[in-house]
Amino acid sequence: ASQLSFSIATMKSVIFAAAVASAAAFAPAQTGARSTSLNAFTAADLPGALAPMGFFDPLGFAKKADEATLKRYREAEVTHGRVAMLAVIGFLVGEAVEGSSFLFDASISGPAITHPTQVPAGWAAIIIAAIGFAELQRAKAGFVDPSETSFDNPGELNADYYPGDIGFDPLGLKPDDAEELDIMITKELQNGRLAML
Repeated sequence: ASQLSFSIATMKSVIFAAAVASAAAFAPAQTGARSTSLNAFTAADLPGALAPMGFFDPLGFAKKADEATLKRYREAEVTHGRVAMLAVIGFLVGEAVEGSSFLFDASISGPAITHPTQVPAGWAAIIIAAIGFAELQRAKAGFVDPSETSFDNPGELNADYYPGDIGFDPLGLKPDDAEELDIMITKELQNGRLAML
């Protein structure tokens, strides 16, 4: 009985923590004036917040961070959001085409979470190489070469780099207008935050 009570208490704690963390996915924007300069990087100027709450940072990470740290936080958020959005699509497509796909002779079946273990061995190397190539391109676009920075400043972003803007826009969707770009960035962040949940 005490084990069951502990399990229920643990489950409630996890659900509460997830609910509190999920509030960040719907963090509202400030209503005041804001800078649209891509290099003006302060907590007050960050796109990604929505009304009615304003900028949501209950633990005060943004208040404690300098500009470089804040840019690294946003880079991590954008990157993890993009990976999560791709994962959600992968799960949904994997469930929808189970057993009917032209790939791998339609031999992959069961819940989508088990699909990676059913993929033939050679494909893992291809997937890892593709991920490595994508990460290398992201590192080249955004990060200072480690040989050009001090050892106590790992992960330093280029001064002119805006987090998440790796220059990959084959469909030309990135708007030229700064306000429209802020709206698009906010949409991407909100969808990424939801996918991370």
